[in-house]
Amino acid sequence: MAENALELKNVSVVKNGNRILDKVTLNIQTGENVAIIGLNGSGKTTLLKLLRGDVYPYDDDSCDYSMRIFGQDRWDIFELRGKMGVVSMDLQSKFDLHTTVREVIGSGFFGSLDVFRGMEIRPEMEELIRMRAMEMGIDNLLTREIEGLSLGEMRRTLIARALITNPRMLILDEPMTGLDIVMKSKFRRMFDILIDSGVSIVMITHELTDIPLKVDRVVMIRDGKIFADGSKTELLVDEKVSELYGEKIKVECTGGIYRMHML
Repeated sequence: MAENALELKNVSVVKNGNRILDKVTLNIQTGENVAIIGLNGSGKTTLLKLLRGDVYPYDDDSCDYSMRIFGQDRWDIFELRGKMGVVSMDLQSKFDLHTTVREVIGSGFFGSLDVFRGMEIRPEMEELIRMRAMEMGIDNLLTREIEGLSLGEMRRTLIARALITNPRMLILDEPMTGLDIVMKSKFRRMFDILIDSGVSIVMITHELTDIPLKVDRVVMIRDGKIFADGSKTELLVDEKVSELYGEKIKVECTGGIYRMHML
């Protein structure tokens, strides 16, 4: 039996007296690829923050709860972030606009938002920065400040940063927001290539078209709870998606890519 990379049992997150996540139970095995979908405000991003250690489970006396990541219920947060790369819009906005692409990628070694004084990038690190930049097709941008990057270039920079420590899992929080249809297609193919290379992907999105071909499992979140959990063919159907979003929705699939539109 495969090891669980993520194992949540009855985990809640409370903010300002409101339950953002409500007794969530979720297991994701090592090597498994998952899309987590739901409306904005459903709790998807809070789940990411929970996994990254940015928020903590609510100490709920009403039930037994537990949270294990890579088999451990206690961990060093910086060690954890080396095993779990994250790409998110929130992270993108935290970098100073004069930070270079090289510095953004290199900051992944330290879990920081820049390469600050006292942080030494050794020659082997420089080589890995160049290698990751080449894999993302941005090696010609290493000396550029991020202020002048397009959305696609910035996302590729953040993916290179997330991969710099050879993580076991890559969590993508709305990675295609703001990208045009051509760039979305290129990113989907890139994520499929990463999966083939052995990187496990957990994608958080509200757009079905974002889901790569090789991500088969879908977890639906609604009002801070797990609404449904199963394969794409089981869940990405008119009735289930309409129920999730609370509107009549038509789901279509062409070449393995799912799309939805209002009826």
